[in-house]
Amino acid sequence: MQPRADLYLDRARADSFGAAARVYDAHRPRYPAQLIDDLLMQSPQAVLDVGAGTGIASEQLLAKGANVLAVEPDPRMADIARGKGIPIEIGTFESWDPAQRHFDLVVFGQSFHWVNPDIALPKAHRLLTSGGRLALMWNRLFPTHPTHSDLAEIYRDYMDPGSSVFGGLPNDLVDTDRRTERMTASITASGFTVEQRTYPRHAHYSTQQWLDLAFTHSNHLILAAEKASELRARLAERIGSTGVSVGGDTLLILATRP
Repeated sequence: MQPRADLYLDRARADSFGAAARVYDAHRPRYPAQLIDDLLMQSPQAVLDVGAGTGIASEQLLAKGANVLAVEPDPRMADIARGKGIPIEIGTFESWDPAQRHFDLVVFGQSFHWVNPDIALPKAHRLLTSGGRLALMWNRLFPTHPTHSDLAEIYRDYMDPGSSVFGGLPNDLVDTDRRTERMTASITASGFTVEQRTYPRHAHYSTQQWLDLAFTHSNHLILAAEKASELRARLAERIGSTGVSVGGDTLLILATRP
């Protein structure tokens, strides 16, 4: 599920990832190889990875020969990225000083919802070279067996179902489409030409793998320890030993600066 557009206002959630940085890096999915290739079709590629976290996208881009600079507000997340050899600077995108640097590609991997779009979109536009591109990416995974509805019955006892990454109600996908439409309109209004691409995803996770992934998401990380333990136990019981079959896609919103 793609997060709410105003999620950046919830600082408790925004600041929750650092304490779980190593677990996050171990269990968050990587981006499809075809998506990375599509981003790097143009050259040269000076890339800015914003809200880079532990460097998941940066690492994939570097492996393809891009010249990457990462920006990340949480030092604990940044330390892991730095350990991978990724050049990284600490700061929020809104306050970060580019020092007159410009880029061919600005990437937000799972991170655009953590910045104020009214500041971030004009700033990205200024940072990009003519013809440069802004890429917003989300891995959108949802369980097909057990289903969203199966898990939502449990999630309702712990969090707002509409905010749950994996336990949302069936209309979550409709809500996601509406959010994407609104975001695309905002990007277009900021002077970009926008296109949208999706990359289908299918996978099967063991019960442990799925729960490890679920508990790297901010609405899980902010739960009190007792509640988190209880939620995890109930989910494990509901899922059982067969694990979780997963569908979904990776959404790419690709915006080009004239």
